[in-house]
Amino acid sequence: MNGADILDLYRYNGWANERITSSVLTLSREAFTRHLGGSYPTIRDAFSHIVSVEWVWLERWAGTSPTAAPVWAASTEPALLAEHLRDVDARRYQFLAGLSADALDARVSFVYLSGAAAAHRLQDLLVHVANHSTYHRGQVSSMLRQVGTAPPSTDFIVYRRETSTEGA
Repeated sequence: MNGADILDLYRYNGWANERITSSVLTLSREAFTRHLGGSYPTIRDAFSHIVSVEWVWLERWAGTSPTAAPVWAASTEPALLAEHLRDVDARRYQFLAGLSADALDARVSFVYLSGAAAAHRLQDLLVHVANHSTYHRGQVSSMLRQVGTAPPSTDFIVYRRETSTEGA
């Protein structure tokens, strides 16, 4: 992947996150925190996981390794989580816009929250995070259906159709 591909991937990621965020923000507190089962038992838990993990990875790419999820990740206020997700998206776009091909190929050393050290090529980490968020947006979409809300489509082809300047 090159820098343009990565920027496109993260434009898609931001678009998809915003669509899920818009649906989450319409939920009642009861629906947002209703126990539905699964690895992230509430929409709040799954949505917070997306937001906090995107924050953690951005911090790692910037050279710091957080030792825990941020305090705000425990919030039961969807608007607060949405604000942090939008902040991460804006900061990440600034970070990505300045990357060279050499930077994308460079290895990034970091420490997982568990304390284990690791290092991977930045471009692989970037793809990993976008893929991770796609996976968990799918979980949130399923959970939205369980609380009676139709989830938005976050398919890449829908993104392409809605954002293309070439026409449909």
